[in-house]
This record gives sequence, structure tokens and C-alpha cells, in this order.
Amino acid sequence: MRYKDASLTAAERARDLLSRMTVEEKIGQTVQPFGWKMYHKRAEGTVELDAEFKAAIKQGGIGSLYGTLRADPWTEVTLENGLSPEEGARAINAIQRYTMEQSRLGIPILFGEECSHGHMAIGATVFPVPLLIGSAWNVELYREMCRVVALETRSQGGAATYSPVLDVVRDPRWGRTEECFGEDPYMIGELAAAAVQGLQGERLDSESSLIATLKHFVGYGSPEGGRNAGPAHMGKRELHEVDLLPFRKGVEAGAMSIMPAYNEIDGVPCTSNEELLQQVLREEWGFDGFVITDCGAINMLAYGHDVAKDGEEAAAMSLKAGIDMEMSGTMFAGHLQDALRKGLIAEADLDKAVLRILEAKFKLGLFDRPYVDPAEAARVIGSREHAQLAREIARQGIILLKNEGAALPLSKAELGKIAVIGPNADHIYNQLGDYTSPQPRERIVTLLDGIKAAFGEQTEERVLYAPGCRIQGDAREGFASALACAEQADVVVLALGGSSARDFGEGTIDLRTGASVVTDAAWSDMECGEGIDRTGLHLMGVQLELAREIHRLGKRLIVVYINGRPIVEPWIDEHADAILEAWYPGQEGGAALADILFGDVNPSGRLTISVPKHVGQLPVYYNGKRSRGKRYLEMDAKPRYPFGYGLSYTTFEYGGLSVSPEVIAPDGEAMVNVKVTNTGHTAGTEVVQLYIGDKVSSVTRPAKELKGFSRVALEPGETKTVAFKVSREQLQMLDLHLRPVVEAGEFSVMVGRNSEDVISVALTVQCEE
Repeated sequence: MRYKDASLTAAERARDLLSRMTVEEKIGQTVQPFGWKMYHKRAEGTVELDAEFKAAIKQGGIGSLYGTLRADPWTEVTLENGLSPEEGARAINAIQRYTMEQSRLGIPILFGEECSHGHMAIGATVFPVPLLIGSAWNVELYREMCRVVALETRSQGGAATYSPVLDVVRDPRWGRTEECFGEDPYMIGELAAAAVQGLQGERLDSESSLIATLKHFVGYGSPEGGRNAGPAHMGKRELHEVDLLPFRKGVEAGAMSIMPAYNEIDGVPCTSNEELLQQVLREEWGFDGFVITDCGAINMLAYGHDVAKDGEEAAAMSLKAGIDMEMSGTMFAGHLQDALRKGLIAEADLDKAVLRILEAKFKLGLFDRPYVDPAEAARVIGSREHAQLAREIARQGIILLKNEGAALPLSKAELGKIAVIGPNADHIYNQLGDYTSPQPRERIVTLLDGIKAAFGEQTEERVLYAPGCRIQGDAREGFASALACAEQADVVVLALGGSSARDFGEGTIDLRTGASVVTDAAWSDMECGEGIDRTGLHLMGVQLELAREIHRLGKRLIVVYINGRPIVEPWIDEHADAILEAWYPGQEGGAALADILFGDVNPSGRLTISVPKHVGQLPVYYNGKRSRGKRYLEMDAKPRYPFGYGLSYTTFEYGGLSVSPEVIAPDGEAMVNVKVTNTGHTAGTEVVQLYIGDKVSSVTRPAKELKGFSRVALEPGETKTVAFKVSREQLQMLDLHLRPVVEAGEFSVMVGRNSEDVISVALTVQCEE
């Protein structure tokens, strides 16, 4: 059996193994059922494998499992009935051992897990959501985070993750906005490459590497009306220049897996789009990994998109289009055999898919080292070092939107009492985002926790707390206690925003006392997350009313937004003394917020998504065409806060912008240099942004596009020169025939602190005669 010979290449071993497999065993490799349903936890912490799972393994019917360690309300896995890191590793070993020993050919299971902002398993580190990660503008820091996520997940036996999410957000009413990095394809592409490098490491068979799955391929961030999985209305130029760009960058970085989106583009569902999955992905880009569907996506072809008459046709259509594995597995398991018998597919179609899956398993080293060390899982998962990294990411990604009269930072020495008020001041799940596992209270640092820790022994007499209201609903019984706290304080920190918290069974809170209350009637404040799309971007419930009531007291008002999409509240923009945008900052978010509030950290986060003045302006992304129109009757088309925007406790000045040489050939390159000076009295980090605009082009182009960025730390009075390289990659476009070209002419090179505050210089591209 040559496939057991570790000296052979993964491709050689996969081909040999494929030649020995029955049709039933081949179909089994394409099937990925829900892993948490394959076992039951015994009282002592071990697991008992399900009888149906055992039978399926002996028949060669399962090649992969989804979410075996996933814990959340959907799986009904809780802190009480779930598995600790060490128990989880033992459970996966038990599943793998049974598979290796009881299946005819000993083909190991591929365990796929959710890891968007940390492994979605009990005990794993909960990092900030991707929208905050993007706001840090720090590619290296994100790569480091991905290495940690890979280590924590692989130490328990997970071998593939369904991340990163590379959707370009065009309508933030979409509930999955929090899962994305923002609205700019260049930035997302840089983070895509970092994710692949961090997750997959130098070798896939390392004990700290995972297969990265780029999703959702493609156009998923532009759904009609902002409704999840709605049709994407875009032409091929926009598809290739914008939405496909991050995926191409991820593939170029070596990504081993792709997940098509639920949506359709121009009438063709992505799950059956042969042009995208074969022509673009494999033939043009050279992708050699495997393609896995999203959950239930093949079913949608017959019962949603209605492009297939039944399950057999849907299964055959997706396999022939380029799908290799089905998450949930029901359509492939139930229909591929019949589709093969009826001639809807050939065995050669099936062989292509299975070969890609087998080769990935060999590259992962699963045949040679199928088991993990439970003690190592217990040691590395959720470590203090990983928590510190989560805190640092939050520190760098939190954005200062307003700071009227230097309202921040707060001085602990000069401040008397501080009132911490609001529904997001002390709610652990409201600051973690969607795709989060159950958490013990002591592991999460809320805003209230962070502020209390900053005051140390003086907490009791100096920190006052009241929730005031909930995210949703019209209950006002908490107003009185909130106003009483505010009346006693010198400054009010008001934590408002949204929630992507599923119902984890933690009950609700007493709005008068802030105490947790366990009731039979569950209360969900969820207004964001997958499948939770909105018609507006305003604060829900009576949050704005609470803010108005507190403002009447005349206290210094610091608003902290904790949320998963931009908030549009002009009254708060006008009346709050300071505003911090924290998105969902993860398990250490409260500590990071306290660091910024008290000046231990100078905020350096910058928006990666434009915040409109009014929802009627949508779409309002910065890199629109010059021809998009001028203004509305009621207001102009500019956002409240533009892409790239963010304030600091210090000030920065730009000057000395130059480009050399000033004239280049289409394949040439130039260096852009700019001097940045810290003109304030506090050390700070500026995010220097490079934009390019093509002044005249054969097809319409955006007025400006991000093509580079750099975080620069500066002491007071210090000046540094920041350099960017401009070459074909930054200047090219797709011509009338969708071919990449650099056209001759003048380009505007812009450098600045955000997309609207830039200085510029000209660069000319000249063709040789």
C-alpha cells in the first residue's frame, strides 16, 4: 500500500489511495456531517461515539466532520455539557482512532472548525471581531493572531478553519458586517495573505498549522437590500477588480480551501458557478486546493435558487461545477450515488474531488500523525499570553471618533467619581460578537471591569454603575438609577451600541440594580450577526433617549460604542464630548478600553468602513466612481466619518511629499516619500495611507483607491519619512476586454490621514515610442 509510504509525495500517495477506493468510500470523503452530533459526553469527561457514526465509518461514509468542538446555542453545547480543551483533544483522538482502526483503508477524519476570531470551542481565546482587526491596520499583528488561533485549534485536533472572511462590505445593514475587515479590497487582500501565512504556517503538517478557507466566494458583501445571501448585482469589472481581488491574494499566498457564497451573481448561484470555480479559480489563478460548500448551500440550488429540479440534479450540478466537499453532507451523501447511476455525473468527476481532499489530508500529515497531545492542548489554549495579544489587538483597533475640548484622556488623579452606564457596560456576550462559544464570567473583561481595575482599591467609592436600559425594547425602569449615578459623577462613560449575542441562557439583568436575573422567559437583544439584517443603522430601543436624559445633567459625556456595524446617530455625534468606536473588542475589550480612556494607550484605530450621515446615503463606500452623482436634496453624499478616519491624543502633520522618478514606464516603479511629524505633546501612532487616482482612463475608475498603508510610531516633535513603492500592482486596471493593463497618462498620488484628508503629487506613466 504505497499510500502509507511517508517518503512519497502527497500527490503520489493520494493517487494510490484513490485507486483502492470503492464508490461508496469516495462519496464518503466528500461528506462533512455535524461533528458535535457524533458523540456524547460521559459524566467523567470522556466521550461515547454515536452508533450511527460508527456504522457510517465502517462503510467508509464519512471523510470529514464540521464543528466537532463547536459550542454555542445552535449546537446546544454549554459550559456544563461541553468539553474542556484537554477533554476536547481526547474526544477528537477517540473519533480519529475509531476511524483509523475500523475503516477499511484507515483514512483519517479531517476536522473543520470555526475560527473567525478565535476557535469557537470552550476555553479558546476570544479575539476581537474582524471589523476591529481591520481597524488596527496592522498586518503583522493579525498574522501573529492567526498563528495563535492555528496553535489553539490544531492542538485539539482541528485541521481546517472556515476563515478568513474576505467579503467586501457594501451595505452595513447586513448582519455579517462584523465578520468582515471593511469596504476596501486592497486592505482585505493584505489581511487575506496574512491570514493564510499565519494559519497555514510554513508547513501544513506542523502541529500548529491549519488549512485556511477563504470565504465567501464571492460577492457576498453586496447583497440586495443588505439582506443576507441576497443576489449580488454587479458587472464583471467590479467583480474582478473589487470582490475577487482579496481572494486572488489569498490564493497567491497558498490558501488550500475555498468556500463559495450562498448568493447568486447575474443569475448564477456561486455554488454551481463553473466559470468562477473552474475558469477563474483553478485555470487562471492556479488554485490546487479543495472547495467546500457553506452549510446547506447545495440544497438551496433546488429549494431556494430553483436552478435544479431535485436533490440529485443539485448534487450533480455542484460537483461538476467544482465543489469537492459538502458541509452538512446531506445532499452528497443522499444523492451522488443515484446521480452517478443515472449518468448525471461520471466517476471521473467524483475522482477529481476526492483526489483533492485526500491530497490535503496527506499534506496535513493526518495519515502519519493522526493524534494530538491533550496535555499540550490544556497548556496552550486560552493562555495568558494569548489574552494579552487579544488586548493589544483591541488597543490598536479601537477608534477615537470625537474628542471635543480634549475630553479624553481621563485623569485618575484629578477625577472624583465616574459613572459607567449603559446596556453594554457590563454584558460579556455583547462585547464578543457572533461565532463565539460560551464563556465563564471571570474570563471576560467588560468595560466596567476594566475601569474598576484601573481604580484599584478606590473602586467602591469612585466607580458607579447602572445599566440604564437594554439594547432593544422600551423598558425605562432603569433610567432613574442611571440618572442617579450620573448625578453623583464628574464624568459619564455611556456604553451603547448593539449585540450579536445568541441566547446563552444567562438570563437578563435587573435594570434598576444591574444584577443578573435568571428567568424562564429568555430575552434576546441580538440586532447583528449572521441572519440579523436591519433596515436602519440607528441605536435600537431607548438607548438614544437615555443618552439625552443623561446629557441634560451637564456632565462630561463619553460615549463608547460596542457594536458590529456602523451606528448613525447625529444627535450623539453633535452632543457627546467624546466618542469611542470599539466594535466587538473580544475578551480583553474592557481592559483595552480602560487603557485608552485613561491615556495609558493613545488610540490609533482607523475606520475601514465609512459611517454615513443617514442610512438613505447607502451605499457610501469611499472608492466609488467619479460619475456616482453629486448630492441629495436633503444633504450631500459625504459620510459622517470617512474611510481611514480616526483621531489621536496628539496631532500629526504631513509634508515633503515626493515621487521619484516622476515619469515611469508601465512596468516601471517609483518611490513615494512623505514626512510625518508628531506636532503634539504625546507619543502616538499615525496610520499613513496611500491612495492612487487615475486622472483619465479608457473605462470609468474610482476617484481614489487605497494602495498602501503604514503604522508609524512618533514621539512628540519627532519626524519620520514614510516610503511606499508604486508599481504595476498599484496602477493597473482592467481594460475594455477585462485584461489587466497600466495605461499611459497622469496619476494622482495621494497620502494622508484618511481618504478625504490627503496631500497629492503627480506621477506620469509614459509608454516607450
